[in-house]
Amino acid sequence: MSSAANSIDKTKKIKKESELSYWGSVFFRFRKKKMAMFCFILLTIIVLGCIFVPIITPHTITATNVANMNQPPTMTHLLGTDELGRDLFVRFFHGGRISLGIALVVVVIECIIGVIMGCIAGFYGKIIDSIIMRTCEVFMSFPFIMFCITVVGIFGNSIPILIFVLVLLGWAGIARIVRGQILSLRELEYMEACEALGISDIKRIFRHLLPNVLAYVIVFATLGMASVILTETALSFLGLGVSPPTPTWGNMIQPANQFIVLSTRWWIWIPPGIGIFLSVMCFNIVGDGLRDAIDPKMKR
Repeated sequence: MSSAANSIDKTKKIKKESELSYWGSVFFRFRKKKMAMFCFILLTIIVLGCIFVPIITPHTITATNVANMNQPPTMTHLLGTDELGRDLFVRFFHGGRISLGIALVVVVIECIIGVIMGCIAGFYGKIIDSIIMRTCEVFMSFPFIMFCITVVGIFGNSIPILIFVLVLLGWAGIARIVRGQILSLRELEYMEACEALGISDIKRIFRHLLPNVLAYVIVFATLGMASVILTETALSFLGLGVSPPTPTWGNMIQPANQFIVLSTRWWIWIPPGIGIFLSVMCFNIVGDGLRDAIDPKMKR
């Protein structure tokens, strides 16, 4: 009886899912992944905190108080103060806003450029494919840290320069992924039917091919968010990213390179470190969940 009941429930679920729209069925499958849903909720809380906490808190990111320098957490300063007496609670959430914002902008631009280049290379092939792929290989061959040092030395370290560097060195990855998928998809029968019907190249690429690589783009975007956060952290820690007094999670942990801060002033570097860890972990797990929900055949 229990086996029959399970079979009936499974049949009802399949029928219910078949009645949903495409994105409705994606959400239906994603919702069943408890860890991914938990990380999505946690990530939403972090993002909302980064948006609204700096607005509602009475402190500002630049206000200093010499009498409150290097204070541990108190009721007035929930995450303590730094070496200039600035409130670390508001700086933590404002820094998260900058770090997450940079990651979002970089990933969106990377995906736009990479998807367009990958679609063109995979669809047309031949000389166009060779030119685009050789260009990708050139950008992927740049020594990352040396290139950043050179660009920062010439133009200075600022948010636009950081975004430019990360996009310039990052778009080639998604371009190669999309190009590989388009190469295999363009040989399928439905693409021959599109050609026989006289459908234009642009419609064939963006209406019939691109939706079939959407899962790979979304996975790249979510994993790319985590990667950009870690990269921004590393560059800011080395002094090559966003320069103070603008806070980011990366330059907030920079004082930890001093032994006295690392050993006795834990409230300065541990909160941004936790913010980085939780954000990166959530993006990775949500990305895996979305991958499986969008295309169940990709499930391990």
